[in-house]
Parts: sequence; structure tokens; C-alpha cells
Amino acid sequence: MESHVFQRHEIKYLLNSQQRAAVEVAFCGRMLPDPHGESTICNVYYDTPDFRLVRASLEQPVYKEKLRLRSYGQVFPEEQVFLELKKKYKGVVYKRRIELAEDRAAAFMIGLSPLPYDSQIGNEIDYFRRFYTGIQPAVYLCYDRSAWFCAEDASLRATFDRNIRWRQNEMELIAAPGGEALLLPHQSLFEIKTAGAIPLWLVEALDKAGAKKASFSKYGEAYKVFSKERTGVCCA
Repeated sequence: MESHVFQRHEIKYLLNSQQRAAVEVAFCGRMLPDPHGESTICNVYYDTPDFRLVRASLEQPVYKEKLRLRSYGQVFPEEQVFLELKKKYKGVVYKRRIELAEDRAAAFMIGLSPLPYDSQIGNEIDYFRRFYTGIQPAVYLCYDRSAWFCAEDASLRATFDRNIRWRQNEMELIAAPGGEALLLPHQSLFEIKTAGAIPLWLVEALDKAGAKKASFSKYGEAYKVFSKERTGVCCA
């Protein structure tokens, strides 16, 4: 079981196809495609039966947290996935995750078995799971991602997420990606991930393209849709 810790700022923009093309032109000579940059990312988000976590997140608090199981494409039960605890405090994102087999992760999350190895991050995730009584799979989310990193500063990363889909059936990473679309076909969610400041050339490129910062949570947007479908009232 492998552990990973990330601490960074994440700034989001909702781009149309023309804006994305303009940003990618500005990447030339500055940003390089990630070795695993073209991928379909699959997630199962966990929440309480009354969706306590996502409802709190949508209120834009100073501190918020979420727990998800992630894979890069559809996996078999014995393949490795990531169990991630993501926290945000005053605009800084802290992501802590462990890597383990899908079947072990799924069994742990429903209380059938402990984590295979003891670790600080694993203990934090276990506490989170026990603290939020009745936590269970709440939504499946997948999307096609193009990832880039800066040639001069590898800690600066950028991603374009398109074809974002959600569903509340087959909420397993062993199931094929699919679901209801959250964005229009020409839209991409562009995200800058950095431990420092955004470089001036990228700020200028986004400004020239007319891009505006967006507060966009994939799970939050999916929740707005399915809560409205159930009650006829949007819970934004």
C-alpha cells in the first residue's frame, strides 16, 4: 500500500472550445503533456445518507472535506486504486491518499475488512469513515482528462476535464465508465494546480481568452442535478 500527500492551490475555469484552444496555444514551449496525461478518471464519492458532506461543501465554508475512491479507467478487483481524503482550508487543498487493490478498498469502505497495512494516512481515512456514520457510495463520477506540467516548474500542473458524467447506479470502479453529462459538449473544466503563484504568461493567456474563475465542484454539481430531480427543488 503506497501513500501520497499533496498540498496546493487549485484554481478552476470553465472554458469553451475556443478558450481552451487559446490556452493550449499559450502552452507551447512552456507546458508539457504529462506521461499519463490522456486518461479517463473514475471516482466513487462517499457521503452520509442525507448527503451531509456535499451539502456542507456547497455552503462554501472555510474548511471542507470529502472522501473518494479513484481509478484511472475501469479496473479489475485486484488492480490498484486510490482511496483519497481531500480537505480544503482557506483556499489551500490538502490531499492525502493511499494506494491499494480495488476489492480491498471497497471492502474496507463498507466495514467488511480493515486496511491491509497500518499508516498515518490510513488511520485518518479510517477515522473519517467511522466519524461520518452510515457513510456509503453517493455518486459515481468519471471524465476524460488531459494533463500537463510546467517545463520549468514540475509542481505547476494544469488539467482539462471534459465529458464529465455522473450516475447513482453501478457505483463501482470495476464498472464501465458512463453516466449523465454535467457539461455541454464544447465545454472543459480547466484547473491549475500549484504550490505557488500562477505564472504571468498563463494569467495573461486566460485574460486574453476571456476566461473567468469558476467555483465548480463535480460532486456538488451532480448533487444539484439529482437533488432537483428527486424533489423538484435545486439544493444549491
